[in-house]
Amino acid sequence: METGPDTAPADASPRPPLVLVTGPSGAGRTTAINVLEDLDFEAIDNLPLRLVPGLVDAGGADRPLVLGLDPRNRDFSTEALVDLIDRLKARRSFETTVFYLDAKPEVLLRRFSETRRRHPLSPAESPELGVARELDLMRPIRDRADMLVDTSELNVHQLRAEVEQLFAPKGRMLAVALHSFSYKRGIPRSVDMVFDCRFLANPYWDPALRDYDGRDQVVQDHVRADARFQGFFDRVLDLTLSLLPAYREEGKSHFSIAFGCTGGQHRSVTLAETLAKALAREGQQVSIRHRELPGQQLK
Repeated sequence: METGPDTAPADASPRPPLVLVTGPSGAGRTTAINVLEDLDFEAIDNLPLRLVPGLVDAGGADRPLVLGLDPRNRDFSTEALVDLIDRLKARRSFETTVFYLDAKPEVLLRRFSETRRRHPLSPAESPELGVARELDLMRPIRDRADMLVDTSELNVHQLRAEVEQLFAPKGRMLAVALHSFSYKRGIPRSVDMVFDCRFLANPYWDPALRDYDGRDQVVQDHVRADARFQGFFDRVLDLTLSLLPAYREEGKSHFSIAFGCTGGQHRSVTLAETLAKALAREGQQVSIRHRELPGQQLK
């Protein structure tokens, strides 16, 4: 049997993934693409649609590929993107997945207002008009999605966790994500284990420490000086180290632990930073996210 770029023999090895990341501006496309790049995908964003088939053929099939496709693409149209999706799904060199990031219109508008970015579909007009135009353009693409994540209630760190859970290769080392947060804003979504740090001495009440946070040594020293700190931390570390192998055996690729305090600036940050260093010394793959400290916006 003859083979070509669109065919493969029956006994061919599993096809590597080709992930097409799309959705309205502000829903988290850029964040998702960055996460996939961290997962060893080759990432290309905003390529003209007409160049995609040639890129897929020329790039071979030895590495996962993620492409960002949206109305910013130079020759974008709804019909052109639908046609491209159909053509790529017919090819045998990659396993093509359409990954759609969505959000409620009011959330998209709020994100543009917070970042003061111009909407790409209404650069000289109101963001409201751009959001409405784009959602209308993307509706047929949304209907073609193989995976859809609504990011309306997610922050950048929660979206990262969602993408990792969906796309992290089987057998990959379990990734541990540590979070700090303020109870005033509620417990983060989709965390596996939560610890309350509000019983520890609060640096906020020391005027000399109030403007620092738990990443600073002076704050960490203050929190660790509490006689209850070390016993609490040792138990958290022992529990974590005992659970991680069990979750890995169950096939889980991501495990998240959150520490909360009143303001999310001092005690919870100190615990997350301290546990991250301890787990790294044990050879664990660790990331750390402080929800209440300045960070990225979804894009």
